[in-house]
Amino acid sequence: MTRIGPIARIREDVAAAKLRDPAARSGVEIAVLYSGLHAIWSYRLAHALWVHGIRFPARAISQVTRWITGIEIHPGATIGRRFFIDHGMGVVIGETAEVGDDVMLYHGVTLGGRTRDGGKRHPTLEDGVAVGAGAKILGPITIGAGSVVGANAVVTKDAPADSVLVGVPAKPRRRTENLDTRALLTAPEYYI
Repeated sequence: MTRIGPIARIREDVAAAKLRDPAARSGVEIAVLYSGLHAIWSYRLAHALWVHGIRFPARAISQVTRWITGIEIHPGATIGRRFFIDHGMGVVIGETAEVGDDVMLYHGVTLGGRTRDGGKRHPTLEDGVAVGAGAKILGPITIGAGSVVGANAVVTKDAPADSVLVGVPAKPRRRTENLDTRALLTAPEYYI
């Protein structure tokens, strides 16, 4: 994994938001007004504290960020590069969740657990996954790279790479080659 400095990381985040949000007009607008980015930046600070054993301040930062942005990211979660949360209100990412690079979530998404047992209890989203508004991905499952989870889907089982997951409970099907995930998330046939 290539390490980049904080300024380069901020620029990369802004560029990722601009790429994924057709409503974005400028980098300044994104940096100042996008609560999803503010939550990610705050998470990074809290996560750094968390991995160094400074747990209470890390949790305090995540709670203040939740109050301000409406997005709750546990500082113990692992999140990759160029992660983007569009709109964001109501997003919850649990402690043992793992999110790969180039992942996008819409508002109301939950990466949650199904048990109070210790260990891995939250999902893993591999690189390039897109998750539609209101989707719930629950338990220690893996969503394969390049997959798309439709709005309001409830996913409780693993899905292979390049899947489309829709329904309650969600059932995976193969994704059409080279199809833009933004188009999938707005296509009527993927609504519930």
